[in-house]
This record gives sequence, C-alpha cells and structure tokens, in this order.
Amino acid sequence: MISGSRGVEELLRSLAPQVLGLLVRRHGQFDRCEDAVQEALLAAALNWPEQGVPENPRAWLLTVATRRLTDEWRSERARRDREVAVAVREPAYAAVAPAADAEPPSGDDTLRLLFLCCHPALARSAQVALTLRAVGGLTTAQIARAFLVPEATMSQRIRRAKQRIEATGARFTMPSAAERDERLGAVRQVLYLIFNEGYTASSGPDLHRAELTGEAIRLTRMLHALLPDDGEVTGLLALMLLTDSHRAARLGPGGELMPLAEQDRARWDRAAIEEGVALITESLTWSPPGPYQLQAAIAAVHSEAPSAAETDWPQILALYRLLARIAPNPLVTLNQAVAVAMVDGPRAGLAMLEPLGEDERTAAHHRVAAVRAHLLELAGEPGPARAAYLAAARITTSLPERRYLELRAARLVVVDDPPRRTDS
Repeated sequence: MISGSRGVEELLRSLAPQVLGLLVRRHGQFDRCEDAVQEALLAAALNWPEQGVPENPRAWLLTVATRRLTDEWRSERARRDREVAVAVREPAYAAVAPAADAEPPSGDDTLRLLFLCCHPALARSAQVALTLRAVGGLTTAQIARAFLVPEATMSQRIRRAKQRIEATGARFTMPSAAERDERLGAVRQVLYLIFNEGYTASSGPDLHRAELTGEAIRLTRMLHALLPDDGEVTGLLALMLLTDSHRAARLGPGGELMPLAEQDRARWDRAAIEEGVALITESLTWSPPGPYQLQAAIAAVHSEAPSAAETDWPQILALYRLLARIAPNPLVTLNQAVAVAMVDGPRAGLAMLEPLGEDERTAAHHRVAAVRAHLLELAGEPGPARAAYLAAARITTSLPERRYLELRAARLVVVDDPPRRTDS
C-alpha cells in the first residue's frame, strides 16, 4: 500500500522511465513523449496523495500521457504526416501496441531508454544530461550542479538533445554490438552520476535519496549481466556497492552527518563490501585498470580497514596518483590532496589544493572549501579553518552538509592574538 507524498514520489520516479520507454517504443517522437510523461507525472503527484494510488499506476500514467499526445496531434492536424513518420521508423508489426496494463516486453525498457539517450549523434555532455533527466528523474537544477554549469545552460542542452534524438529517427531497440561500445562510456558516466546524486543529494533536507542509488545499482547490475567481460562496468558496480555499504553509518544518532573517519564501522553492510571487493579483485586480474576500477580499488582499501587509524593511506595515494594519470580532473585532484595530507602532512595537501582555487569548474565548489578547512584544521590553524568551514557552508545547497560544516566551525576554538603593549 502506497501512502503519503513521499511514497507517491518514489513510485513515480520508478515508473517514469518505464512509461516513457513504452511511449517512445510505440510512437517515436522522444521530445513529445517526454513532455507528455511529465504532464502525467504532475497529474499523478496532484491527485494520488488525496485520491489514492490506482490499482495499476503504470497503466494510469500511460493512459494519461497517451491522451496528452493524442490531443496534441489532433490540434496540429498532422495525423497523416505522423503516421508516415511512424511507419518509416517502426516495422509493420509494431503498429499493434500491447494493452496499457500489459507487462513490459522481455528486457527492460529502462535500459533501452538508457542506450537511446546515449545516441552517438549527441555530444557526451548531452548524452549524460538527457539520460539523467529521462531515466534518472533528476531535475535540471540537479543535473546542472553535477556538471558545474548554470541551470539555464543545462536546460538548453537537454532541449537540444531531445530535438536531436527526434531528428535522427532512432529506433527504440538495443543497439548493435558496435554501437553499444560507442555509447558505453556515456552510459557508465550516467549511472555513476545518478548514484552520486542519490548517495549525497546535492540539495534539500535529506542526505540520501535511496531511490536513486537503488536504481543506479539495479541498472548497473543489468549492464554487468549484459557485459560481464567489461572491466569498467564491473568496476563501476563494485564502486557503487562499496560506497553504498557505508550508507547506514553516515548519519549519527541525532541525524548529523558522520565523516568516514568517525563512522561506526559495525554498521557497514558487510555483504555489499564482500561482493564489491570480490568484483574489483577479480576484474583487475584480467582487465587493464580504468578509472572506475581504480576508484573501486580505493573504496575497497577504505572498506577493509578495521579502523580509520589503520587505513592504508600510502596504498590509497598510489592509486590516486595512477588515477590522476589515467583520468585527470579537478575532483580527482581534490581527493588526492586528502591522501597526500594523510601521508605527507596537511601542508603538502594544502599545496595541492591551490590550483583548484583558480579552476573555474571548482573555484566556487563547496567541497574545495570544505577540504581546505579540514586540512587547515589538521595543520593547527583554527581561525582560517573556521572561516573555510563557514564559506563551504554558505555555498552548499545540502542541508545536512551545511549543518555538519557549521558544527565543525563552531567546535573550533579561535584564540585571539594577545594585545600589543603600547608603552613608550
């Protein structure tokens, strides 16, 4: 029994890509189908909390979205052109659509939708953004924060991507083996970003959005089953499992955010850790290490440490240095700076952070300020550390992170300099 607005929201998030997949498979016209699904979701969000969830919610959404499409086509008086376009796009037998309440066809429409959004006609950034919107259910604002670009820029990117998909006349089928390999990099990146948004929500009152992490892991398991010999898919699944294994310990008794070093490791999910470690260990025996595999290896070192004090930081630093050579980016540098600080001291870590303050992608990112604050605290500079914690708290849009950063700042005791003597 689904009750409450939160339960309805989670149900709609899981149903949205299924309904969109069905519509696109039947009718093509990705852009219009996505708009129709959004209107159906809005109607459900307004009606279901008060009137109750229908017996077959997927069929309800599909019916409302289909009616929206039908009304639009009638108003445009373009039925003949539409029928010609559909006939060209789909084989003749596809015109006989299944009933609205029929079970999905073999294979998951969500996965087909994932590959469709990663069409090679789109730029990589557009592939990722469109899939996050259509499959992951993220808002445009959330996607913009993930890409570190203005929301207006991301909105235009998504709109152009949908129009481009429509212009290609792409079919709603799994791509061939050659096409699949072309799109796989974008697919992995999409799943990773969906997982990250669920594991640490970029905005709002909640730290976690379990529906997103669960969906990312589910889709990655499907992808791994499809491509068991792809080392990076294996690494991505291992990374998600190892990261998500800490989720229960990330909040303290009062709901406060707990950093990794302070977490109760007895609350970690040992089954997920064992599965993740086994996946990454086995994959590195036959696959050259890629970015996701290296990140999974780092997560495995953290997860296998009995305590924070027993963490093998030299091994983690070696892995980050290899990752920085293979896939350099500002966030890798940020994490590497922490490892450097733990091995060579906080001053060395602070020196690594300096270039990030001049990089327009990260200069105003709250994580840079938060790491700087932490390293300044370790270096014995409470005043600058407190200022950096407060600066990070002002920037972040996550309420749990803001509370944590403000608490860290409040705990620092800043001793004023003694007054200078003015005796002549």
